[in-house]
Amino acid sequence: MKTIIIGSGNVAYHLAKAFTQNNMKVHQIFGRNEIELSKISTEFDIPYSTEKLDEAELYIIAVSDSSVENVSELIKNENVLVAHTSGSLPKEILKGNYRKASFYALQTFSKTKDLDYSKIPFFIEAEDQIDEKSLFELASIISDNVEIATYEKRKYIHLTAVFACNFVNHLFARAKEISDAQALNFNYFLPLINETVEKINHLEPKLAQTGPAVRGDERILKLHEDLIKNEEQLKIYKTMNESIRKMYE
Repeated sequence: MKTIIIGSGNVAYHLAKAFTQNNMKVHQIFGRNEIELSKISTEFDIPYSTEKLDEAELYIIAVSDSSVENVSELIKNENVLVAHTSGSLPKEILKGNYRKASFYALQTFSKTKDLDYSKIPFFIEAEDQIDEKSLFELASIISDNVEIATYEKRKYIHLTAVFACNFVNHLFARAKEISDAQALNFNYFLPLINETVEKINHLEPKLAQTGPAVRGDERILKLHEDLIKNEEQLKIYKTMNESIRKMYE
């Protein structure tokens, strides 16, 4: 299908890269940020525009969730397929008389980090089976892990992803605050972080839990609380330990 990507952020960048690496032509990349569009255009040899949205058969809207509805109104052609890339929005958020779909990749995307696209799960939803099949085949060129998923399933996938990725990364950032405050090299902790993630490839996360809270070591918990002077860090420490306690009661 003649395809246009709308957006210039992390998801748009990686979709453009994934398509290009798999010899799939992107007709245009469209958006507001000319600097970022120009970079994507140069890297992947894709024409870009901030003014005129070209005609296409498939439009993939890869913008922030709060912008999807407004951006979808830019597409006036009725005889096209439009898919957003959000994990938390229904396809009905798209405002137009075209055919609506979702094309959700379950991954955290940063432009500076290379990814193995073949391992990324893609979740597809469309209004009819023909469009569903087309998007499934498109995603299957990129990934070995593609499924059809209703919005009901997809929104819980996204919720789980927030716990598994966004919250965990926030804890890494808070951990680095503590290490920086004590002039500790954060690289000390990378083998620990890597082993923690690697372990859950082989064990249920609940079975992999270690640390003073699961052991009920009140002396160490109190020692740590006394060391923490930052109010937000202390709140997180207490909340997480209480959650661990309750899980293993």
